[in-house]
Amino acid sequence: MRRLRYRLSARTGRSGGLFQLGATDRGAVVLEAALVLPLLLMLLIGMIWLGRAYNVAQTMTRAAREGARFAVIPSCATCGNSYPADSQVRAMVDASLSASSLNPTRVTGYTLQRGVVLNPGSAFPETGVAVSFSYPFQLVVPFTSANMTTIAIQTHVQMRQE
Repeated sequence: MRRLRYRLSARTGRSGGLFQLGATDRGAVVLEAALVLPLLLMLLIGMIWLGRAYNVAQTMTRAAREGARFAVIPSCATCGNSYPADSQVRAMVDASLSASSLNPTRVTGYTLQRGVVLNPGSAFPETGVAVSFSYPFQLVVPFTSANMTTIAIQTHVQMRQE
């Protein structure tokens, strides 16, 4: 404090007064932290929740891929190469979602399409299976309009039938 007072009096030729009160910046760090910290915290929480939404989307895609893979594989060669029933494919998708701690009862718009043309207009048309569904995800980003907003994450997977 004496050093600051000495510098002020050396520059201005005065000692004390208003120049000394304006020169101290005590409390400025606390004020800056109070302004910036909530913004940084909101940004960090938003990044965490958007990362979680991306994780849910990837989990859904993996579950749909597992269901489509299961749907195109014949059950057994001695049984006449029959394919699994639609309910078995849905059970496979539900099991994959449950393994990743997602609630399979919240899945909406589940469709399994067999005989889908994968490359229309090609000289060698290939058919396969398509699995698609959506899952509701609730964003929790405080202090924004996106707080508690539910978005429907959708997935669509196609797989060639061998």
